[in-house]
Amino acid sequence: MHATTILMVRKGGRVVVGGDGQVSLGQTIVKGNARKVRRLAKGAVIGGFAGATADAFTLFERLEAKLEQYPGQLTRACVELTKDWRTDRYLRRLEAMMVVADKEVSLLLSGSGDVLEPESGVMAIGSGGNYALAAARALEDTDLDAEAIVRKAMAIAAEICVYTNGNLVIEALDQS
Repeated sequence: MHATTILMVRKGGRVVVGGDGQVSLGQTIVKGNARKVRRLAKGAVIGGFAGATADAFTLFERLEAKLEQYPGQLTRACVELTKDWRTDRYLRRLEAMMVVADKEVSLLLSGSGDVLEPESGVMAIGSGGNYALAAARALEDTDLDAEAIVRKAMAIAAEICVYTNGNLVIEALDQS
């Protein structure tokens, strides 16, 4: 997935998800302030997406329905969503990836059936994801809090990746 950067950092009792605002069609920037990070489940879950916007919105709606079906069980809702994503003919064609988090767990979801929890407290997706991931991992052992790490790592990614800009949307949840 390209044309975006989404970064999630869990540190110091907080989980923070940040995403850039750039929307590109080919080599053209068509929008610079898109919201690719949003709250779900009445604010108890935050998520970000990379990929086709309509596909991602479809997946957010499906995840919201699964979260209503399995309240307070983010992992179960995500597993059920990815099962549908892999087996449903319509969903199987969706081109997007998602990162989602609640107070306890952070997950990456893909159409190939992946429901992955990071080894450390950091994960990223999108064309600038590897740049943001590397920067965040380097900053993880500093005195910076989760939000400061997200902001700094996203700024680094925006300097390197042509599909990433510095217009950030950031959402956070406290673990307590």
